[in-house]
Amino acid sequence: MLSFGPTVLVTLGAAFGYILWKLSKLLMRSYTSPIRNLPGPPSPSWIYGHMKILQAEDNSVPQERWAAQYGTPFVYRGFLNKERLWTLDHRALNHVLTHSADYHKPDSTRGNLERVVGSGLLITEGEQHRQQRRVMNPAFGPAQIRELTSIFVEKSIELRDIWDAQITAGGSVARIEVLQGLGMMTLDVIGLAGFNYRFNSLNPQGKPNELSEAFKVIFTPPKKFTLTMLLKNLFPFLDIFPDERSRTLKQAQAVMHEIGTKLIQEKKADIARQAAENKSGNVERKDLRGRDLLTLLLKANMATDIPDNQRLSDDEVLAQVPTFFVAGHETTSTGTTWCLFALTQAPDIQRKLRDELYTLDTDTPTMDELNSLPYLDAVVRETLRVHAPVPSTMRIAMKDDVIPLSEPFVDRFGQVQTSIPIAKGTSISIPILALNRSKKLWGEDALEFKPERWEKEPETISSVPGVWGHVLSFLGGPRACIGYRFSLVEIKALLFVLVRAFEFELAVPLEEIDRKTGIVRRPILRSAPEQGSQMPLLVRRYKREQ
Repeated sequence: MLSFGPTVLVTLGAAFGYILWKLSKLLMRSYTSPIRNLPGPPSPSWIYGHMKILQAEDNSVPQERWAAQYGTPFVYRGFLNKERLWTLDHRALNHVLTHSADYHKPDSTRGNLERVVGSGLLITEGEQHRQQRRVMNPAFGPAQIRELTSIFVEKSIELRDIWDAQITAGGSVARIEVLQGLGMMTLDVIGLAGFNYRFNSLNPQGKPNELSEAFKVIFTPPKKFTLTMLLKNLFPFLDIFPDERSRTLKQAQAVMHEIGTKLIQEKKADIARQAAENKSGNVERKDLRGRDLLTLLLKANMATDIPDNQRLSDDEVLAQVPTFFVAGHETTSTGTTWCLFALTQAPDIQRKLRDELYTLDTDTPTMDELNSLPYLDAVVRETLRVHAPVPSTMRIAMKDDVIPLSEPFVDRFGQVQTSIPIAKGTSISIPILALNRSKKLWGEDALEFKPERWEKEPETISSVPGVWGHVLSFLGGPRACIGYRFSLVEIKALLFVLVRAFEFELAVPLEEIDRKTGIVRRPILRSAPEQGSQMPLLVRRYKREQ
């Protein structure tokens, strides 16, 4: 017979009490929430809410269907039937995004990300986030990205040459899984541009190194969502009971921490040596020179002309290494993959883009030269509008609030409402992809890939609260993506090199392409989901007429 000591019994009792308290709060919210009067689809499950429906379909599709049926705003249900507010109202979304102190990322999301990337810029809130951003902002300015462009182009050419060799081996055409190649290219770029570390992913003779293997483990999502994962999201204290994934993550994080710490120590020593060689012996923010983001961040953090209370600790600096990785690797490789896919479905657009790219008489363009090409810019904008790599995100109200609206709506009881009162703890969905392809903003052809629409932007999009290009792909407000310039120029460099060199065609029937959202929205094959993310294209050399 099992026997337990007093400490164990007290711990189990406390855990059981906490679970009951948490469940009772969720149950009471359904009857007291100010948004219970909003329309929305009936919940199919008290445990899963609508989450199984959302996982079974492409991201945003169910919500767009519910919006057509019930209007917006509406409420759908998350785990344990918790309400989630969904709206396309630009004034409401702007309110949530610009009041970042009042609307945080959900604890479950922050917990999951923190287990992966540590307490970096993606995770922190409030004053800690403002402090990190203040120190990091200079590293992501236009002048710094201009310096990094040669890395983007150099690695794009390396990828081009690898694909060209595959064509040679196959004759005149090669079937290439482009997502894998683009992922290796962007990994090499973020290694060099992020922290001057060589992953050598594109080197066919190179062996995988420890850090690249650690990143691969950390950023490979689980194949399926289990009840254990749900419970750990709702009750973080359950992390004291490790499972196989948590043990694997811990090992990978130990490798990342060890190598990251070594990189930081080496760079700090180099910066101190450079400062000692200066006449003043100081490092100032105006001295921000260096080719990688981590060096720039460390220089800014070590500058003698900033107060000590604004500096980041070494642990906070270390946490930015995987943050660079998430922001500069996953989103860029996925966005470029969807762009190449879109070009296979629009051969005329592919040809028009290629013709413009050849107006530059160089194989190694600068950032300013890439930004001077208007059709390339339109293609990138349209890609990130229609195929936003991160299709949605979530915020939690940190206090009772009233969300303003640009247009009134009718609630479930036929009453006209001009704002949405919400309670502390309410979940609000930020529908990035759905807003990007809203027919109300873009017209009836909103779902189509048409770069020409950017030649004359509709007035309706001026209200979109995005930091870039009147789309929400990089969010907006104080928590907008800090690295959006980095991503845009890298995508342009890739397209410049690859579209000039090759013609692209989809290697499978169109209906074979499906989408699966983890951290980002990736392509999979309907007939082979077990093979994971992939985008097989037929790639031929482009023969330019003289």
